[in-house]
Amino acid sequence: MRRSLTLTTEAARHPFRASLPPHVFACSGEEAEPVPSRMPWRIEAEDIRHFMMAYCACLFGVSAYIA
Repeated sequence: MRRSLTLTTEAARHPFRASLPPHVFACSGEEAEPVPSRMPWRIEAEDIRHFMMAYCACLFGVSAYIA
């Protein structure tokens, strides 16, 4: 494995990032595509149904364990 003479990068503020080789931070010239914004999260009937199924299953499991 080929290692550079300088083992740290001063631009990286975290010790792990500073120990990475310079080619990791090199850009390929292409800019990253912008991430499309998500719609605001909303609670739907299916979410409530899944939560209640998980809650009842856990309640049943704990009560069966205690009994």
